[in-house]
Amino acid sequence: MTVLDTIANIGLLFFLFLVGLELDMSSIRRTGRKALGIALAGISLPFVLGIGTSFVLRSTISEGVSKAPFLVFMGVAMSITAFPVLARILAELKLLTTDIGRIAMSAAAVNDVAAWVLLALAIAISGSDDSPIIALWVLLCGAAFIIVAFFVLRPGLALMARRSLEGEPVKEIHICITLSLVLAAGFVTDTIGIHALFGAFVVGIMVPKEGPFAGILIEKIEDLVSGIFLPLYFVSSGLKTNVATISGATSWGLLVLVIFTACLGKILGTFIVSRLCKVPLRESLALAFLMNTKGLVELIVLNIGKDRKVLNDQTFAIMVLMALFTTFITTPIVTAVYKPARKAAPYKHRTVKRKDINTEFRILACFHSTRNIPTIINLVESSRGTHRQKLCVYAIHLMELSERSSAISMIHKARSNGLPFWNKKHENKDQMVIAFEAYRQLSSVIVRPMTAISALSNIHEDICTSAAQKRVAIILIPFHKHQRLDGTMESLGHSFQLVNKRVLHHAPCSVGILVDRGFGGTTQVSASNVSYKIVVPFFGGPDDREALAYGMRMAEHPGILLNVIRFVPSPGKSLKFDKSGIEDNVDHEEDELMLSEFKSAHSNKEKESSNLYEEMLVENKTEVVDALQALNKYNLFLVGRMAPTVPLVNKTDCPELGPVGSFLASSEFSTTASVLVVQQYNPFTNLHPLVEEQAYYGETSSMPDSPHGVPPV
Repeated sequence: MTVLDTIANIGLLFFLFLVGLELDMSSIRRTGRKALGIALAGISLPFVLGIGTSFVLRSTISEGVSKAPFLVFMGVAMSITAFPVLARILAELKLLTTDIGRIAMSAAAVNDVAAWVLLALAIAISGSDDSPIIALWVLLCGAAFIIVAFFVLRPGLALMARRSLEGEPVKEIHICITLSLVLAAGFVTDTIGIHALFGAFVVGIMVPKEGPFAGILIEKIEDLVSGIFLPLYFVSSGLKTNVATISGATSWGLLVLVIFTACLGKILGTFIVSRLCKVPLRESLALAFLMNTKGLVELIVLNIGKDRKVLNDQTFAIMVLMALFTTFITTPIVTAVYKPARKAAPYKHRTVKRKDINTEFRILACFHSTRNIPTIINLVESSRGTHRQKLCVYAIHLMELSERSSAISMIHKARSNGLPFWNKKHENKDQMVIAFEAYRQLSSVIVRPMTAISALSNIHEDICTSAAQKRVAIILIPFHKHQRLDGTMESLGHSFQLVNKRVLHHAPCSVGILVDRGFGGTTQVSASNVSYKIVVPFFGGPDDREALAYGMRMAEHPGILLNVIRFVPSPGKSLKFDKSGIEDNVDHEEDELMLSEFKSAHSNKEKESSNLYEEMLVENKTEVVDALQALNKYNLFLVGRMAPTVPLVNKTDCPELGPVGSFLASSEFSTTASVLVVQQYNPFTNLHPLVEEQAYYGETSSMPDSPHGVPPV
């Protein structure tokens, strides 16, 4: 136990340094009155109830302990809100950008600082052997340490932070000095008689949050601390918790009393003040349960109390179970009480294909990394059409919310109004967002960069919600594989593939999956230099018609050559090459209409020579494959996702691309031709939309401009 405790406490020291690093004091100073009032109510009422409970415990299971330290420890243990745990819960429930999330985070940050001050007071009292003068001396020494840290440590750390420039590696000596300061500060505060944790926490707060220095410190130590040291602290706490000591009606009754008073104080205090601040009823209730979150900080308080002999085994076990219970109930209750309905007004243009082609064309372009950006910008540039067609692009950077604690600091950087996180911070500008802003200034296209931070398991919700709220016609998402230097396709991970599948399933508009093989090269191509050959293999069906509609829009650009090749089966057969030859008459009519529209649109134009249409009679799958193989010198393939034909590859690991797309995306097909696999929006398949639409079906503008028609209300 001694070895385990020693390692766990060293880890805890650095964890508290991380907590200090992630707590931005400037944002606490800017906390609004509403959040400040909620934080104070969330501390004071539970603190008072904790003191009341301590009298009951002292008369039953905690007889003989020092009165003042026990009262303060119980008050602190009852009134804590765990800031890191709350941030994680808010992120998982996607409430961080809502008003309730902002208030909860601000209030929890204030609560955190207040809890540490109260804990310092409790430790000072508990270590003084009933002498108030010694307790006062400890507190004065603690205050002196903070003053010295502010006037001596802070300038030194600021100097190191200034010398750490963006994009350059931080010097090892700076990292070593900072980590040594954490240990030294812990030693000083331990000698004073508070606790080693306070020194580490104060050093973390003193590190400047501007620039890359704080972020690099977090990267250096968090994996080791969160992955190895911190779990040992939980193991150590678990070994100290003897649940067997809670036996008999009295003990269980006291456990219920402690849980009841802890929840009552937090929930009632927060709820009443929230209502006084005119926060709506459901939001107030959700906020009250969120502020009731306990976590690691609670365990630290209880462990210190146990080490100082303020809490005996039975009281310690009761308090640990209370902390576990209050944290476990938070997520399910908040989900039940308050899950903000994502709302958006219904809109008409959900597809690329539309009756009036001069209406504004809106695209939501998603990207994971810088690798995707040149191709997406070149594709957007090609989609501009004529100058009378207005194009608006929402470029959304998809960032994974990992299990690591620094994800919270990432949230701090990107957090702002709107959904998802709209980047308005200039000092921490996302490099990828800058590329789109540069493109916006160089072209007449409206570009709105944004950032979404979510776990990959539900980031599709952010994409689909943004698409509905921004009223886009097509979502462009990158394929989960990228091309290596030798031409083979390498997967970025199965989770990215699942994101694409979920977007295809839930999208409120058309979707295009972009298989990037360097469309336009690795740099952005200016409007005057655009010169691409694009081909649409046309088999029929709604997805192929949507791909052709996109191709026709691109063909408006003077630098683009469009070739449409229609695959026609031999008489009496279908493109599935079975004997039935039965075709959907409605689909067939729509196909003919679309193709005649394409022919007529380009027959009377100057670009007649550059836009080609041909029909190809195919007897079997091999002929289709050979025909496509002959086209692999084109820059871009526009293909429908669910073309009515047989799968062109016998085995595929990407069925979401459909029978033709999975062949075009294979390493054997080409090393230069990029592919856009298009799925047309179908209101009948989107039975469980992620966004709730206020239905104004009396208005014609709300009707989706889709060949599938409108589903019944």
